[in-house]
Amino acid sequence: MAESRRMRIDILGDADEDDPILSVVNIIDLFLVVIAVLFIAVAENPLNPFASQDVVVIKNAGKPNMEMLVKEGNELKQYQSSGQIGEGQGMKAGVAYRMKDGSMVYVPETGADAPKR
Repeated sequence: MAESRRMRIDILGDADEDDPILSVVNIIDLFLVVIAVLFIAVAENPLNPFASQDVVVIKNAGKPNMEMLVKEGNELKQYQSSGQIGEGQGMKAGVAYRMKDGSMVYVPETGADAPKR
């Protein structure tokens, strides 16, 4: 009777709880979750090299150290502000108006309004 009781106790016991390989499996599962989260973060990044859309990112807007990153196709350009207003060469291309709701409307210059080169 004592032997059958001992066998019943051994059957109820979990032999897997002392197995060190289970800890390794749990660590591998944790690393897979971390890798999946990092992959999602890279995929959602607007400057993702695999994204097909064109993106403009402005850092420190309106400050002297402002930067602008422009991604067009596979090409990434970086522009840095010198902190001075009105620097550079170019010509007037139109007028922008801010509406009451905060949106912006750009009106390009056409025909007679356009400056002569």
